[in-house]
Amino acid sequence: MTPAQLSEAIKAALVHAVDDGTFALDPAAIPATVHLERPRQREHGDWATNVAMQLAKKAGTNPRAFAEELAKRLTDTDGVASVEVAGPGFLNIRLDAAAAGELARSVVEQGVEYGHNETLAGVALNLEFVSANPTGPLHIGGVRWAAVGDSLARVLQASGATVTREYYFNDHGAQIDRFSRSLLARALGQPAPEDGYGGEYITEIAEQVVADALAAGEADPRTLPFDEANEAFRARGVELMFAEIRKSLEDFGVEFDVYFHEDSLHESGAVDHAIARLRELGHIFEADGAVWLRTTTFGDDRDRVIIRSNGEAAYIAGDIAYYLDKRERGFDRVVIMLGADHHGYIGRMMAVCAAFGDTPGVNLEILIGQLVNLVKDGAPVRMSKRAGTVVTIDDLVEAVGVDAARYALARSSADSMIDLDLDLLSSAKNENPVFYVQYAHARSSAVDRNAEATGVRREDGFDASTLDHESDSVLLGQLAEFPRIVAQAAELRAPHRVARYLEELAGAYHTWYGQVRVAPLGDEEVTDVHRTRLWLNDATRQVLANGLGLLGVSAPERM
Repeated sequence: MTPAQLSEAIKAALVHAVDDGTFALDPAAIPATVHLERPRQREHGDWATNVAMQLAKKAGTNPRAFAEELAKRLTDTDGVASVEVAGPGFLNIRLDAAAAGELARSVVEQGVEYGHNETLAGVALNLEFVSANPTGPLHIGGVRWAAVGDSLARVLQASGATVTREYYFNDHGAQIDRFSRSLLARALGQPAPEDGYGGEYITEIAEQVVADALAAGEADPRTLPFDEANEAFRARGVELMFAEIRKSLEDFGVEFDVYFHEDSLHESGAVDHAIARLRELGHIFEADGAVWLRTTTFGDDRDRVIIRSNGEAAYIAGDIAYYLDKRERGFDRVVIMLGADHHGYIGRMMAVCAAFGDTPGVNLEILIGQLVNLVKDGAPVRMSKRAGTVVTIDDLVEAVGVDAARYALARSSADSMIDLDLDLLSSAKNENPVFYVQYAHARSSAVDRNAEATGVRREDGFDASTLDHESDSVLLGQLAEFPRIVAQAAELRAPHRVARYLEELAGAYHTWYGQVRVAPLGDEEVTDVHRTRLWLNDATRQVLANGLGLLGVSAPERM
């Protein structure tokens, strides 16, 4: 019996109790899905629910009396071994071994679909993440968003949402100008501008811009008048830098559906369109020769200039146009992932969302990520040989590999600072979380191979009642939790919950592996006990692979 089947059984018991008049309850009050959770102490049963506490007052009775009546009805349910009422009205439910063990077969039969749910079915969601400026290699903060953002996209898709991964390509504004001037200065052998960029990569790109121009039969950009030279280095330099960022992300297993150019908002008239729309809604005013958006109406701390008195668009103008563009492309929800220095951005953008008639927190969500510190040999790692002042995505991958980097960055809540120990993440130790989980998958694959060699085959039999060892029960309980974890990770925008779950599942599996056998010993006859435990082994293997897949991490068969 799966948690979903047990939830349906409890719901059916509630419906029957209302129909026969036992509970004076409006049928509409019965939840569509009865929430179940694993008791903290295993001796309390397999599953617990507080549904009696939720509904008792509406039924005009006390929670414990409600729970006791519901317990009587559930006791007769096939697969339920016992139901106990605890505390003020909790129901602790224990399944018989056969009912609990059926989950193993169900997981194997569902395969890669196990864990998927429809909680976000029909939702078109635009997820914008990384969006680093193309002025240098992707640094460690952006790498964290690459890992977390891509994992979140996978979790949201597993929960039924249609997700578009989007990268906002910032090719407009002062930072790009500083980048181009830095390239030109380096190409001319001059010091970098005071507010410019340094690092070996500036030399590499400047040299490539010159080489590309000469190879194409064009004039040496170093010999052009300043404005023309600056534009040549800007156009080709940004192109080269972004191509490098994009390749690094793809090597990291992160690909985007849309690369949106900021310049296009200004060139296409999208900014003017957004201002016109806000003017129609009555939220635009003019003062001191500038065009303003009255964001204080929607909780912002001050109104915002959109078009300055000199006619130039303020930075927020692009953000306003970009949000409207996403909504007009048909996205129900817009989720933006930003770095720790963007807290001030939230209030103004939520006001923009509300000004367009949308609901902040629903149509627009902004997630803020915190910093990452790297540690090696017990000391902070601060410098990159190539970038000069930051640690880049390529530095991290070179140090620990893609799997360890992605897992380590995704396994902690994005709103908390983390320290990554490079020595630990590159080690084959149980203390290394990605090794611990991947090793569980590799171990389950080895069990498969050994089972085949000794004649244990799943298709020859399955008897769920034989899964009667305590470690069988614990492992089945962990497997049953996976769909709830995925749905919760999607709802809370928290893919780290998948990683922490996998570590608990790996622990339960390693314990199970040490206490029971799948392959027979010596001349021992192969029985349904071996075959059924092979089903359980393979179910665990499947869930480990599914969970690692949601994090963009491989599930090796050998280690």
